[in-house]
Amino acid sequence: MTASVPAPGPDPAPDSEQSDSPAVDSPAGESSAVPVPVPGAAGLSVRERALLALERRSWAGPGAKERAIREELGMSPVRYFQLLNALIEDERALREDPVTVNRLRRVRDARRGRR
Repeated sequence: MTASVPAPGPDPAPDSEQSDSPAVDSPAGESSAVPVPVPGAAGLSVRERALLALERRSWAGPGAKERAIREELGMSPVRYFQLLNALIEDERALREDPVTVNRLRRVRDARRGRR
């Protein structure tokens, strides 16, 4: 067998074991260049994301959404809508899912206009 000689030019790509990306966190507590998200600091909670995800879905018939609220989220529909109405006022929700939040705001404003 003959060994191949690399062509002159730039260095070949680093091996997959070597990485130029910075470490996320070290056990010694050293700072890193990659930010680590803090739960609840800037993003939505798991429950808030679940509310928006449920609201994105379409529903086959009457009662299907209420049944899903009880089964999937474990809360009453009244509580669901209370939380959802507060959530659509939250700027974090708007950043997370602008299409759904803006649609819900339009529906709410149309209902208020009819009263």
